[in-house]
Amino acid sequence: MSLRIGKRSFAPPIWSVGLTALGLAVFVSLGYWQLGRAQEKQARFDAFMSSSDEVVDATGLGFDELARYQRIRLRGTYDATRQILLDNMPSAAGRPGYRVLTPLERADGRGWVLVDRGWVPLGATRDDLPDVAVGADERELSGTLDELPIPGVRVGPAAAPGATSWPRVLLFPTLSDVESALGVEVESRIILLDAGVPDGFERKWRPALGFGPERHLGYAVQWFAFALVAIVLFVALNLKRTDPAEDSLES
Repeated sequence: MSLRIGKRSFAPPIWSVGLTALGLAVFVSLGYWQLGRAQEKQARFDAFMSSSDEVVDATGLGFDELARYQRIRLRGTYDATRQILLDNMPSAAGRPGYRVLTPLERADGRGWVLVDRGWVPLGATRDDLPDVAVGADERELSGTLDELPIPGVRVGPAAAPGATSWPRVLLFPTLSDVESALGVEVESRIILLDAGVPDGFERKWRPALGFGPERHLGYAVQWFAFALVAIVLFVALNLKRTDPAEDSLES
């Protein structure tokens, strides 16, 4: 391919065309992928924010029959003897601490569910665990359905080797980790206890997005900018002034 533009010629070699095309395909596809991630997280955020619109009575219902972030009410009895402290869980202000997961035996006979009663701070040492005691009387509670928090990467087991005491400290446990620790099957979703319900701790809930959609939009702009830079470099490196001798011959 060769073009003449005034006193300049544009004749990129084949390898340059191929390399630029490959770069553009990668940059543009990554840009659109980031846009998709931004839309996905915005949709999750919108779903979480609209979760207060309706409270469903979950008596007799499995949580897999309901949408994530659905607000529910339920009756049951806490098991205060086997509670889980989710490690590496910062507060809304970024302070280190735990989130308290307490098993609740459902009054409708459908088994066990984990209730996230909120955030508590770390003690003076790792051995100084917080007091998370709760009564064992039957009660009605309400909250929002969510999933166990997951890390980008988890290194090592959820529990410290040989851990047998309660409350049990677990680091980003899976559902199977939780069921193994408790010795019972539990619902796949947990309940984020409403702020107005008794027997909870700090509860400033927000959707587990990692980071917000605006950062994905920023990444998308970066990838599209790389694509633009690739085009500019392709043109600049292959648009060359013609030899004056060639110009005189042509004239």
